[in-house]
Amino acid sequence: MKMRNTYSVGRFAGVFLVVLPLLCAAPAKAQGPAPETAPPLFPGGGLISYNSIFTTRSPMLGIPGGIPATAHPTFSHEGDFNFTWGFYRNFDLTVLVPVVTIHFDTGSAPTLGGTGLGDAMVLVKYRFYRRDSERGTTQASVAFGPKIPTGRTGLTDTIGKRLPASLQLGSGSTDLFLAANWTYTGLFNLKRLVADEDFHALIRSQGTQATRLGSDIESRFWLSYRPYESKNVAREWFIGPALTWLHSLDERLGGITQSGSGGDVLLVGITSYVGVRPGMHVWLGMDWDAAHSTGAMFMPVRRHISFGITQQFRMHR
Repeated sequence: MKMRNTYSVGRFAGVFLVVLPLLCAAPAKAQGPAPETAPPLFPGGGLISYNSIFTTRSPMLGIPGGIPATAHPTFSHEGDFNFTWGFYRNFDLTVLVPVVTIHFDTGSAPTLGGTGLGDAMVLVKYRFYRRDSERGTTQASVAFGPKIPTGRTGLTDTIGKRLPASLQLGSGSTDLFLAANWTYTGLFNLKRLVADEDFHALIRSQGTQATRLGSDIESRFWLSYRPYESKNVAREWFIGPALTWLHSLDERLGGITQSGSGGDVLLVGITSYVGVRPGMHVWLGMDWDAAHSTGAMFMPVRRHISFGITQQFRMHR
């Protein structure tokens, strides 16, 4: 499998390996939650959030006719509704329910797709390390849980033929989600500089239409600077570049591996994150394809836009 812009990918890998040890190294001061992974304020606290994600993919080239069995949506929107409860010190329970819209456009036929409930997830997160100092906060956590097949799997084309599993709103499979997060405030002894790394994997099983979609691995590194913080820390603003590596394994249909359906993508972008009042945060992130694999059946992510809002609150003492 070839990569274009292989020098850029190699350079990113080198930077990542240099920076990663810094994320877990020295003490750091309470930074507050990072985008998409905001924790409850305290044991007995909770949060609700909404995250809107827009993704576009490159079309599959050289399609002789029909819809390939490994085709993915050329456009998708996912609206994630998140409820998190800090049920014990350093432990969170999260229920995430997505509403998904997908479109598949070949350029020569009517656009196909639909809207409905996607696969929900139930996750437990454990923060196993936290250290505060005048410089900031160093913390690390892990999360795991199942992805449950609640999503719709019956979308059809214009003549009533069922669309491939990769073009359904749900997978029909029960999968395992694993994640690790690191946050380091005060990078290079700069109190306003924050490094945040999120690494997660979705390990898939066989689902609808005897299809095992490719398992996914994602690593996202965000280096943010805080240009504004109110004296009481009720309002703050973070902004900075983000680097994301996506890896998808080949899909399996009826037990047969579809070579070239998986691949790698390197995305570069920028994320802005604002604390507008105590317990309320909003964010906006945009990413673009910088390099990707060139597998014959691989449809790489080309653009990714995410925005959302989180409200933290106390549930009980």
